[in-house]
Amino acid sequence: MSPRPTGPAGPASPTGPAGPDPDVPAVTLDDVRDAARRLAGVAHRTPVLRSRTVDALVGAEVFLKCENFQRVGAFKFRGAYNAVSRLSAGQLRRGVVAYSSGNHAQAVALAARELGSSAVIVMPEDSPRSKLDATAGYGAEIVTYDRYTGDRAALGRQLAEERGLALIPPYDHPHIIAGQGTAALELIEETGPLDALLTPVGGGGLMAGSAIAATALVPGIRMIGVEPAAGDDTRQSLAAGHRVTIPVPHTIADGQAVDAPGELTFAVNRRLLDSVVVVSDDEIRAAMRTAFERLKIVAEPSGASALAALLAYRVDPVPPRIGVIISGGNIGLDRFLELMA
Repeated sequence: MSPRPTGPAGPASPTGPAGPDPDVPAVTLDDVRDAARRLAGVAHRTPVLRSRTVDALVGAEVFLKCENFQRVGAFKFRGAYNAVSRLSAGQLRRGVVAYSSGNHAQAVALAARELGSSAVIVMPEDSPRSKLDATAGYGAEIVTYDRYTGDRAALGRQLAEERGLALIPPYDHPHIIAGQGTAALELIEETGPLDALLTPVGGGGLMAGSAIAATALVPGIRMIGVEPAAGDDTRQSLAAGHRVTIPVPHTIADGQAVDAPGELTFAVNRRLLDSVVVVSDDEIRAAMRTAFERLKIVAEPSGASALAALLAYRVDPVPPRIGVIISGGNIGLDRFLELMA
């Protein structure tokens, strides 16, 4: 395996050298393994799929970690349960609050229900109906806001203070990061060493946790993040060397429609990522179609973005053995048909 590159490759942007921030709580491989023990028997150990067609298209061995088969239909349950399960009995009685476009919402709602607690979820009013309905179905109280004018973090903090709730953020928390890293931990335990791992990037929790686990287990592995072209806040931040805020992006990948990377996640990702590449909405649609027709699985737009980067040849050079995280499959039939049309 080649050493971690220090410059850009193809259309990617380099991270640049960055040491650990002494003010940021460290998350280690031991934390990821501890989260895995906490999740054992609660979260699904999701399958790793192979496809000769995808291998031939890419010219490499591709291993797809299918988090669309996780509880709530996305990787988010890993971090949410890891975080909520560590609360005191008294706090569980008072309840939790979270803000999310959908998948973290469902994950916190289910984790709270599993642990005998209650959840209030702040969600954009234009969240996919399937995600709103699923979150309510897990027993959560939903508070909506306008994603383009409202401040979801401020709403979450206000509810936490007024009601005595524990705030469970979608990505910027050590327990969330460690929980999300269990997806990469499981993948590498099953496949053995990989040359590269492609992971969708929204707020950066899945990428940070995956990078912590993967780089510790496989020194020299290339960590490649994938963002929608309209929402490349992490790519811009890595290029600038500090967190950059962009307008809330308009993209079909609603799970990646954030305006800035998290503080904790960015501290990890600027140190461990090799590059971030971007894909268009049309390339995401094409990957969703390939996943459906060839792999016989349903991936939501954000869940398909890493596969889209591979199929659109955004990774150059192509490493021999590549892991890809399909991060979720929460999409309603009408929306899926609309996008495929």
